[in-house]
Amino acid sequence: MARDPDAIQRDIEKARDALAATLDELETKANPTRAVEVGKATVQEKLNDPRVRYALIGFGALVTVALVRKLFR
Repeated sequence: MARDPDAIQRDIEKARDALAATLDELETKANPTRAVEVGKATVQEKLNDPRVRYALIGFGALVTVALVRKLFR
């Protein structure tokens, strides 16, 4: 049984709208600027954690002491 041309047209428009929405979502997710922003936010969040901050300060102090000792030997 043949379908009504108006029903076919509505189905095509629905499929077109769904495809456009999917492409918009993919564009948003694949945007390099957004990826950089998310990466920066993640790193900033990690560095704001006191455990990570103090560990990095301790490591930097250890490297500095090792370099100073090596220079003055």
